[in-house]
Amino acid sequence: MNFLELSKQRYSARNYSSNMIEQEKLDYILECARFAPSAVNYQPWHFFIVKSDEQKLLVQQSYPREWFTEAPLYIVVCADSSISWVRKSDHKNHSDIDAAIATEHICLAATEQGLGSCWVCNFNSDMLKNNLHLAANMYPVAIISLGYVKQAPEKPSQRKAITEIVSTL
Repeated sequence: MNFLELSKQRYSARNYSSNMIEQEKLDYILECARFAPSAVNYQPWHFFIVKSDEQKLLVQQSYPREWFTEAPLYIVVCADSSISWVRKSDHKNHSDIDAAIATEHICLAATEQGLGSCWVCNFNSDMLKNNLHLAANMYPVAIISLGYVKQAPEKPSQRKAITEIVSTL
């Protein structure tokens, strides 16, 4: 499958079977994330794999949606602002951007492996940080629900036309 086909197949999955993900697939997905690009190659990310029921409940408290509880596994993508590149002109810390790139690598790799994923950002960040006992310099960027999908959507989401999003200068 080429990259465009993979990109078209990926969607935000919001229904999961209870089947656990094979360790080989999870290892592959994490290896893809490990090779994501980052500013100055600082790699300011950390991935928390949440499998146990007890830990899943702590994550679910920060995002209490029914569909979310179906996922057999979560990956909490965190950024470490103390080890990331900072742009000199405006002091923009790129840890969030780098973590976002790694997050999408996870979602695309999951799609390639026949798994569904959903990139969740609408969570209570302070609660999640406290529940996971994150260090002061570490903060959650995204929660990825991951698993086998019970039913794929019938039609893909609408995308803007290329002419709406591209300008030639």
